[in-house]
Amino acid sequence: MRQTASVLYIAVDSLIPARGKSVPGLDEFTAALDHEGIPAVWLTSRSRLQFDEPRRKLGHTHPFIAEDGCAVYLPEDYFHLRPDSGTSRNRKSATLRLGRFPCIPIAEILPAAAEALETLSADTGISVVRLQSLSPRELVQNTGLPQREAALARQRDFDDLFFFAGVSEREVEQFLGEARRRQLQFRQHGMLWSVAIGASIQRCVSELSKLYDRALRYHAHTVGIATEDLAPALFPYCERTILLANKESGQASPGETVFPRAKRVTFPSSDMWEELLEACAPRK
Repeated sequence: MRQTASVLYIAVDSLIPARGKSVPGLDEFTAALDHEGIPAVWLTSRSRLQFDEPRRKLGHTHPFIAEDGCAVYLPEDYFHLRPDSGTSRNRKSATLRLGRFPCIPIAEILPAAAEALETLSADTGISVVRLQSLSPRELVQNTGLPQREAALARQRDFDDLFFFAGVSEREVEQFLGEARRRQLQFRQHGMLWSVAIGASIQRCVSELSKLYDRALRYHAHTVGIATEDLAPALFPYCERTILLANKESGQASPGETVFPRAKRVTFPSSDMWEELLEACAPRK
């Protein structure tokens, strides 16, 4: 691994939409970071399978954090870690293999979250519909994705996707309140929700930081990059932060108010990638 002053943690869901093309220039920015020897860890709410094609198309060869902090996925031989032998999907371990990737599990692996969701629904009498229960046609209708992408969306490793069926806002609040008491984690993505047990972006960043420090034999600073909607989940766990703010006026954006020490880069803009690279590349 080449020497680097920092490791980037980039929340990419705003840069790589589930529908449509990625933000123009992201592939060149990824290539420029590789040229400079700066690792870029991608963070997403999507699954390992959903993220396979975007990583391939954009030339991403570094670790990624998927399912909202449920796990860290490592390219083969990236840190030369070996998955625990004999590990099953029902047993927590330091590392395991999921598909092509060695994986550091942070949350409890499925079906734990799905079973907890069904128990919570039965106990509260509040109806939920898991994506796993839908037919292919219903899946396309409820996700708004093409059939192949919709099928990938429900193939998860740790969290489980669902939506509420015919319930009031008050019932949703009641449901989420009981979930918090049971230490279940829920995140909303439009009309869909995810449930996980033990997900933590903080732990994902911490585990990766230790691996990078061990490989480099010194501490590389953690630099978080995110749009205003995704920054609150990532920035508290990074030493430096770069906010992709969507306001060009001189007035402070909400993200700048919450994270006043973050460097601001206007998003989208014609020179945003150049600004980002200047902020991330080591000084020479």
